[in-house]
Amino acid sequence: MKKYAICNELFGDMAFQDSCSLLRKHGYHGVEIAPFTLFDEPGRFRSDQINEIRRVLADHDLEFIGLHWLFLKPEGLHITTPDEAVRRQSWDHLKRLVDLAGQLGGGVLVLGSPKQRHSVGIGREQATAYLEEGLRSIGDFTLQRKCTILLESLSSSATDLVNTIAEAENSIRRIGHPAIQGIFDFHNCTDETKRWEELIEDHFPIFRHVHLNEVNGSYPGTGSSDFLPAFEKLAEKGYRGWISLEIFHVPEDPGLVLAETKRFLDRMEETLG
Repeated sequence: MKKYAICNELFGDMAFQDSCSLLRKHGYHGVEIAPFTLFDEPGRFRSDQINEIRRVLADHDLEFIGLHWLFLKPEGLHITTPDEAVRRQSWDHLKRLVDLAGQLGGGVLVLGSPKQRHSVGIGREQATAYLEEGLRSIGDFTLQRKCTILLESLSSSATDLVNTIAEAENSIRRIGHPAIQGIFDFHNCTDETKRWEELIEDHFPIFRHVHLNEVNGSYPGTGSSDFLPAFEKLAEKGYRGWISLEIFHVPEDPGLVLAETKRFLDRMEETLG
């Protein structure tokens, strides 16, 4: 393993250059970007802003690894709505995000977005069909941009579509495109009936990315989770992708979070040998 990254919304209003400096100081090598944090025009990605992000990453020897929080802005988007015009506009937005990721070097796009995929006015089966149809339609473009879209399972308290990794895998298999794959997120397993390590064993072939977090939505060590069996299973399976810390609040001291998480990751590596 040893490919560690941070989801950048953790830094709040901190300048991107300063957050990258902090990442390097604490031994991380990748950044996963939430577009709303760096682009001041929702859904519009100016070339000068893209070039500046690339420059800062290069200056700090950091790798762009992907995008997440894809539909937080602009408002009004929905990828499974029966309103065809809104649905088309929403998939066009995702296509622009894929292009953005391609310009930044290619990477993963984590498709969570519970509110923008929740079934509205139609049944779950039809909403799922719209979701799969949309993903299939941009698969080739995504592959050309050296990107992969990751269908993320989310709790049923957040959305009624794709609540378990098994459901995500079923959709991925039906779509049948190499650019549409899956993600393992420790936090998003509340609807699962198996332990983390069992889920990794059962669904490992679809995993292209790992989001690291506690069940409480914060960083490892702030809860009582035992991560070791899951890390042992990832190592046993030969996982070589990124492990990216995603927490759901802006901490008062980002440096402390980075340091504590890196110590946790180092302990995992030492234990695994």
